Amino acid sequence: MTQKISKQAASRARRPAVLVLGVGSFAHSIGRALADDGAKVSTYLTRNYGHYAPTLNGRTFLRDAQPSPVPLVRPRGTVVIPQSIDWAMQPWAKDLIDSGAKIFSPLGEAMRIERERDFARDLCVRFRIPFPKSFVASNRLEAEKILSAEQRPFVIKNPLCSPTSPIHTVLCETVADTRAWLRQVNYAEGVFLQEYLGRAEAGHIVLISNGKIHSLVTNQEYKYAHNGNLGIVAGAPLGGLVERDERDKYGLARELIHPLMPWFKASGFNGPLQVTAIKRGGRWHVIEYNIRIGVTSGPMILRMLKNPLETVVRTASNESLTPRFRDGLKFGCSLTLAGYGYPFTQVRGPRLPLEVTGACDTDVWWNEVDREADGRLVATGQRIADVNALAPRLPAAIAKAYRNIRRLRVVGSYYRTDVGQSLWPPGRV
Repeated sequence: MTQKISKQAASRARRPAVLVLGVGSFAHSIGRALADDGAKVSTYLTRNYGHYAPTLNGRTFLRDAQPSPVPLVRPRGTVVIPQSIDWAMQPWAKDLIDSGAKIFSPLGEAMRIERERDFARDLCVRFRIPFPKSFVASNRLEAEKILSAEQRPFVIKNPLCSPTSPIHTVLCETVADTRAWLRQVNYAEGVFLQEYLGRAEAGHIVLISNGKIHSLVTNQEYKYAHNGNLGIVAGAPLGGLVERDERDKYGLARELIHPLMPWFKASGFNGPLQVTAIKRGGRWHVIEYNIRIGVTSGPMILRMLKNPLETVVRTASNESLTPRFRDGLKFGCSLTLAGYGYPFTQVRGPRLPLEVTGACDTDVWWNEVDREADGRLVATGQRIADVNALAPRLPAAIAKAYRNIRRLRVVGSYYRTDVGQSLWPPGRV
């Protein structure tokens, strides 16, 4: 018996350690997918909400009580998975890199492709990748002069990408829209004006490791707040689709990622990369690059893989990869249950009862949710849950996701009921 127990303890000790930097549905979903594949998961809570769900995966650590995650890293190398790029600006970032942790993210110079919008534009110019006509202005006067000279609508963005940026994306479809919004935005870090090219948007996600690019999925995010792609662009998507796409069926990786290989090598890039693009005039144009697998798509990708933990560990270690997909899981659909007042984040509702009717037969990832002392679930904010479903065909994945999200109810909540009815296949509006 003693020998058996010691073997079990040794087996647990050998389990790969994963430390997620994040909260809510991101930490819940990524952590659970890796825990189910054998990882020992813990979470360093980087924001002041969404703390309940990560506790379902393992230990959690409050940043107020634990000022740095570095002491949580095993000497032999924990795999660290950040939710956003902001970790690299924390006072403990260098110590984390020096700790021997394997970070599932590009580092240093390679991070600029997401962090600095004009740097990404310049990269595209250098490597002859289509990119919308774009400008940087330091103040409203400069921005209005550019608009007057160009007489075209612009998408207004912050020059530096961050969850705490003073400007979150404002999509303007006319010159008048742009002019009106330029009077309202915060110019603390300037403004990035990117030509509006329409709505035929799609994305593609790859892993770059050991000098090779591995395509995973083509994806679509439903960013508008309401059915029919109406309302404002929400802070995070209200839904999403993924299609297994190792062969780059739609050409997004071939046209927009592979040409950057010289820069990937020069910058030492290894990690995930997502390109988001608009199709106009029969050509894809880069809108932005992100160095993450995404809050919407990431959990579905990991569930599609037979070897998610191995794939993440080897990517973070910059080793050769062989992502292996599960048979029959070709498509995924993600739906978000949005809470009271969303997407107008200045509107706050009370803690409201969360009712779950029957057992869900797909993944449900809690976001701004808590559990009361009596065991009842309550919604504590405006993004309540993400429901993810996978299937061999897209209609089946969509139907399964909707069947399950209908089992969740919070007063004043809603979800889009038209995911998949537009914007798909990629390049369609």
